[in-house]
Amino acid sequence: MLDNSGSLEGVHIKQVFNFGLLRRLFSFAGPYKRRLYISVLLAILLAVVAVARPWLIQITVDKFVIAADPSFIGVHWLRDLVVRMIRSGGLVKVVVWITVIQIGILLLETLMRFYFSYLTSWMGQAVIKDLRSALYHHVIRLNIGFFDRTPIGTLTTRTVDDIEKINDIFSEGLISIVADLLTILVVMACMLLTDWRLTLVSLSIFPLLVLATYWFKESVNRSFHRVRDALARLNAFVQEHITGMFVVQAFAVEQRETMKFRAINKDYRKANIDSIFAYSVFYPVVEIISAVSIGLLVWYASVRIVHQHTLPGVIIGFVLYINLLFRPLRTLADKFNTLQLGMVCCERVFRLLDNKEWVADSGTLTPTRIRGEVSFEEVWFAYKPGQYVLRDISFNLAAGETLAIVGHTGAGKTSLISILNRLYEVQRGTIRVDGTDIRQYSHAALRAAIGVVLQDVFLFSGSILENITLRNTGITRQQVEQAASLIGMHEFIMRLPGNYDFNVMERGNTLSMGQRQLISF
Repeated sequence: MLDNSGSLEGVHIKQVFNFGLLRRLFSFAGPYKRRLYISVLLAILLAVVAVARPWLIQITVDKFVIAADPSFIGVHWLRDLVVRMIRSGGLVKVVVWITVIQIGILLLETLMRFYFSYLTSWMGQAVIKDLRSALYHHVIRLNIGFFDRTPIGTLTTRTVDDIEKINDIFSEGLISIVADLLTILVVMACMLLTDWRLTLVSLSIFPLLVLATYWFKESVNRSFHRVRDALARLNAFVQEHITGMFVVQAFAVEQRETMKFRAINKDYRKANIDSIFAYSVFYPVVEIISAVSIGLLVWYASVRIVHQHTLPGVIIGFVLYINLLFRPLRTLADKFNTLQLGMVCCERVFRLLDNKEWVADSGTLTPTRIRGEVSFEEVWFAYKPGQYVLRDISFNLAAGETLAIVGHTGAGKTSLISILNRLYEVQRGTIRVDGTDIRQYSHAALRAAIGVVLQDVFLFSGSILENITLRNTGITRQQVEQAASLIGMHEFIMRLPGNYDFNVMERGNTLSMGQRQLISF
């Protein structure tokens, strides 16, 4: 399961890799299905083209060898044909044309591989752009209660890092795996059609490669989960302590917190080293298995050549086939892990998209002006079911009337304002504005008529002008200056570098708490 820290601990591929999840993800590729079909077609063509050059080289070598000594050929009619071609000079022309064809195939394969790589990466970026936009639009509609219990780092990871990993499903995952599997199948088919005995001998060591690949996949999978776990803890620690740096330095606990950071950082390094170790073992093992396979091939083929059962070009062709076979196998396990990572992140993103914790915006009233009459009628409200912070609250506030609500911390003062804005939904009772149930107003109309200044002031990174208007282009600079003058803030702002264009930085850190509150007013 996934915890709030964004950990992947306990998530296995059997839980995450399912075709329903893939179908849902590929529904986002709907606008780009033409490119998707082209990439699949290119994967098929690349698998076919990959075996063309080894086959042509095999033919070329056999003709060169037998041209030097036609008596080598045991088949009488083929030997006579080669002798006639040598005498007429046709053999040289054939070899030249085969070489030209090989160069053409090489160029064609290069272009197709470039376009395949570019197309899959482009499609992945297009899909995650749409998915990230859909996720962000969904998140900003969720009610405040969801954000009360969900760490900021988790949502940031979902929106940025997890979606970026989903891109790998297209660029390095599913489509790339399909292309590699097709190449393996086509190469093995060509080997069997050419000489099934040589194929069985050269691939007799293949089970060892399967075992090595399985070990590598499992090892990298385990270390990957540890890396993600450690990274989540590292990010959470750094974000929390940088945000609370005032407290860290004010209480002189820098050394103690540094030791905690070193411990988490050490776990992160260890997890990465374990992953590196798996890669360092796997690739040399694959090279050794490939070399042994070629050695077995040369040994058995040499015996058959002596007895004139195999042409020399077949050996070279098989060596090239084996290289083509082992090339995708070297990366296949890594691509499966990449696909798994993408599927894990995909599951996390869709889980967030499936969250329906929002206050329904079913109201249709959008009055241009609200007088301001407010009434609470037997209102009950709880952040958690059964734990009411407001019980049977009733009062009437006439338009233009001022009401001060006083109480100890936790009495529910902020809660009253929050439910009036419909940031939370009440469990019982009714709240009316100008005699109308607030559920009949649209969110935008209701909240536009209510001005809120919170105790914990939050300013966005940007200019003072942008923070006052919240980037509403319908508010003029003159209106902003008039509002600032009403609360006595205009002269102070004019003394700042750039005055209303002064950048307040993240959370308004370049201003004092009082100045932030005045800008909020």
